[in-house]
Amino acid sequence: MSASQKAKEKELAEHIESPPEDGEPDSSSEDEGPELEAAVGSALPEASTASTASKKKKKKRSKAVKALSALRGHKDGLPQDLVNVVLEKVRAEGGEAAAQANEETVRLALEHMKIKDVIQGKAGIGGKGKKDAGDHKFWSEQPVPQPGEGAPLGDGYIEPSKPPEEVRQDPYPLPKDFEWSTPDISDSAQLREVYELLSANYVEDDNASFRFQYSAEFLRWALMPPGYHRDWHIGVRVASNKKLVAFISAVPITLRVRDHVFRASEVNFLCVHKKLRSKRLAPVLIKEVTRQCHLKGIFQALYTAGVLLPTPVSTTRYYHRCMNIPKLVSVKFFPIPSNMTVARLARLYKVPDRPYLLDSGLREMEEKDIPQVAELFSRYMRRFGMVPVYTLEEMRHQFLSGLGEGPRDKNSWKSPREGQVIFSYVIEDPQTHKITDFFSFYSLPSTVMSSDKYNLLNAAYLYYYATDVAFQDGVEEDDRLKKRLEELLGDAVIIANACNFDVLNGLTLMDNALFLEDLKFGTGDGVLNYYLYNWRTAPLAGMRPIDGVPEGRGIGVVML
Repeated sequence: MSASQKAKEKELAEHIESPPEDGEPDSSSEDEGPELEAAVGSALPEASTASTASKKKKKKRSKAVKALSALRGHKDGLPQDLVNVVLEKVRAEGGEAAAQANEETVRLALEHMKIKDVIQGKAGIGGKGKKDAGDHKFWSEQPVPQPGEGAPLGDGYIEPSKPPEEVRQDPYPLPKDFEWSTPDISDSAQLREVYELLSANYVEDDNASFRFQYSAEFLRWALMPPGYHRDWHIGVRVASNKKLVAFISAVPITLRVRDHVFRASEVNFLCVHKKLRSKRLAPVLIKEVTRQCHLKGIFQALYTAGVLLPTPVSTTRYYHRCMNIPKLVSVKFFPIPSNMTVARLARLYKVPDRPYLLDSGLREMEEKDIPQVAELFSRYMRRFGMVPVYTLEEMRHQFLSGLGEGPRDKNSWKSPREGQVIFSYVIEDPQTHKITDFFSFYSLPSTVMSSDKYNLLNAAYLYYYATDVAFQDGVEEDDRLKKRLEELLGDAVIIANACNFDVLNGLTLMDNALFLEDLKFGTGDGVLNYYLYNWRTAPLAGMRPIDGVPEGRGIGVVML
């Protein structure tokens, strides 16, 4: 594909976040639909890439243009409503170059981007390691907003809660030769089984270059928060040899969505062994974890996916702060622009050796800080539309339970401890001892599967942060909040680099849009869709402003 054509297709993709409200999903797929493999949770991001097509591919594309020109009845499976909306937006916003766009060129571009697969839930828009959550057959039967429903008149549940006696009491039936299992995450041997299943079969990108590699320490931190239910850790084993071949999890969470606060489950880590994805295990896993949540009186859920399902409450985009340029170029995570060399890029992305705020009270978060951090966090999160509501115990778990083994002193920022998952820092005023700011990020590496030189991409992800500067009058107008966040998260970049992370990833949520570009985070191709189960609310601002709410501020939940 030529660079100019790729640019045009990327421009089209920028206009597409969801099908038109009155569009219908393609109905040509089989009733059973594809396997819902690795569907629920956060999606593996992708750095922007570029390639040059061969003459042979150009010739094929020319034939495709002729074939598309002769199309009648739109057998490509792309809904006419979708094409009309894209064509209208491209002509209106694409400038002079797009003024002559027509239906055939739009259909060709959408076909190149595999938009039909996106509509059916089989693919995501440009995201490495997207999570395939199947076609709409399964989701059309679930209590989630459906395409064509339009904006809700008000917030609330879709289906009412049931008393425990009305909830299905028996597990859903599994295919022959399989049996249900409840892995004990507190047991090292069973935790390793979950780790090995995910490491070999979880989210990958389209080119099979990267796969999430959740460590055992990470899984223990993510799956065992205060009040977790072991019954919500659900596995499937082969009956004959007891091998763990599928898994899904949920953990309890209290959510505030606009003005409503309710208990929910955070569903994640849906994974089916690659060799068993024709067995239709994933839909049964989703129904079983839903049943288990219902038995505990929980009827709402939060989940994310890199693919388009019915119907996202918000869509966020990945950004990447690249640090180890030679390695990122080598593993094809980061492309070299035509006018650049690796050495010049490394100089451009060079990170300072020492945090700027080290002399202003920057230090690692400690147990004694939790009450102040919790109060600061709670107040700061009022800025956003959908956020977690944490108790002190939950705050302690989120920011302190994954600190790893080893000494903690003033130089701890220089290197990670053994088994460290979460990196949490505060700014303490030297005179008043008040905690004025905090920030955090977590470690989530990916296996590199297409490199002879490297086997691991050491990635960190922005987590939660807060600053009391946000509570001052006029901070938006004079950029005081922006400047403070650049200082705080700039030090996060410095610490992540000192701890030998190759890249620091972030999403367009919270106040991230204020600092991402200025801190040299590059726009990625990956998107992450947020979904609410059995809860209806108007769309929340993610990668785009919505109804006067700035970019990102609709979402204040970071999914692991």
